[in-house]
Amino acid sequence: MRPKFEGGRNIAMKVPPHQYEETVRFYRDVLGFEQIEELLPSVGFRFGANQLWIDRVPGLSQAELWLEVVTDDTRAAAEHFAQAGTARCDEIEALGENFDGFWISSPASIIHLVDGKAGSW
Repeated sequence: MRPKFEGGRNIAMKVPPHQYEETVRFYRDVLGFEQIEELLPSVGFRFGANQLWIDRVPGLSQAELWLEVVTDDTRAAAEHFAQAGTARCDEIEALGENFDGFWISSPASIIHLVDGKAGSW
């Protein structure tokens, strides 16, 4: 049976250090978005029905956008993506031993977290 997928509520913006402070200031001060305080020191903002996380990432030359996909069955999802030839890229960021999920890349090189637990962040 094919696993079910839906868009998750988390969006991660990976930002190089030279753009980080101004990016945070833009969402906080210019747009006036509500900052998520529960997970400090992580910097996140309420972004409508979603949450936008801004991560400082050394070594980047430009910002990247990462998306979350929620599934009801990560094992079936992994098999589905493997059969479809989807690139799996778990080495890009550690998720922790008990995290039920993994990383993939779309054909356009957009990173997606495949998450078995809705609202896990």
